[in-house]
Amino acid sequence: MTELNRYHRQMLLPGFGEDGQRRLLRARVLIVGCGALGSVICDMLARAGVGHLVIADRDCVELTNLQRQVLFDESDAEAGLPKAEAARRKLASINSQVRVDVIVDDVNHKNIERLAEGCDVLVDGVDNFETRFLINDVSVKHGIPYVYGGAVGTTGMTCVFLPQHAPQSRESQRALPGGSPQRAPDAEIRPALHATGCLRCVFDQPPPPGTEPTCDTAGVLGPVVSIVANHQAAETLKILTGNLDAVCTDIVHVDLWENTHRRFDISSAFARADCVCCGQRRFECLDGKYTSSTTRLCGRGAVQIVPPTKHELNLSVLADRLQAHGDVKANAFMLRADIKDNGRSYELTVFPDGRAFVHGTTDETAAKSVYAKYLGS
Repeated sequence: MTELNRYHRQMLLPGFGEDGQRRLLRARVLIVGCGALGSVICDMLARAGVGHLVIADRDCVELTNLQRQVLFDESDAEAGLPKAEAARRKLASINSQVRVDVIVDDVNHKNIERLAEGCDVLVDGVDNFETRFLINDVSVKHGIPYVYGGAVGTTGMTCVFLPQHAPQSRESQRALPGGSPQRAPDAEIRPALHATGCLRCVFDQPPPPGTEPTCDTAGVLGPVVSIVANHQAAETLKILTGNLDAVCTDIVHVDLWENTHRRFDISSAFARADCVCCGQRRFECLDGKYTSSTTRLCGRGAVQIVPPTKHELNLSVLADRLQAHGDVKANAFMLRADIKDNGRSYELTVFPDGRAFVHGTTDETAAKSVYAKYLGS
């Protein structure tokens, strides 16, 4: 019982007990993104005793993150530590019983299935729909619950998607980066799922880049991030402990400035047999259909980013959003903005079809990060 003493207050809760806590200790969870949402989620799951966390994030800690990203401090920003690694170090001092594997890389259609292998829940800590659609594909294809969340401005939204169970091999022992062994998902959790639909039943197509506000163009209130992330963490704990009747499969929307809290029943959307993902079981995102392409521009110190689908972008509206970040010039044919981003300077050139040049770096991952921050994806 010694290893469980630290969880005594949690084990007193209905639905937990010693059995529920031991389920948590056996569980493995993939958290995609360790920024605003992801850092809170990792913190809460580690403190709750989820035995194995896999954290994937491509970015490094920056000073402007500290307003809302609770696992990091000024020393992490000064050292420029990758967020996943900074999180691992903090979590080790919070709960040494928890194993943490980190992947400092861009999560994409080539690696996400390997990262998710053997996981019991996939948790969304990202800031773009391109990656969310990838998580959703993996969730449906492999029958892994997906806990969605998003926050921008003073608003936030969460939802849980429980896919049909899909059998997985228990013989797989492939290693994660760093030599961490894979394992099969918890048999107590997966076969008992009450299936819902998926993210694409609700959002059939990702919003085109540049059409929606991002945290870097509209700002974000720290407390709304914490509320959304803690709701995600709570739903994850319900799933892992087998309390599926308590899981909320409605969309939960909060606005802390307007003091509203709403729930939207989306069960009618789940009746769609024509859903391309969970209805037809076509995994377009894993096939790369919604993946942005990147190309280094030799001799120009820039990276070109081409979104997966063509669309007509309102450059005037985008220019208004970017005014706070530097000098912006726009006409009917292109927008050019000088972006100051945490001590680095970039020139962002955007065309009406969403194509962009990110000048000031030849690192494709860094360019994708800048694109996602200021245009979304």
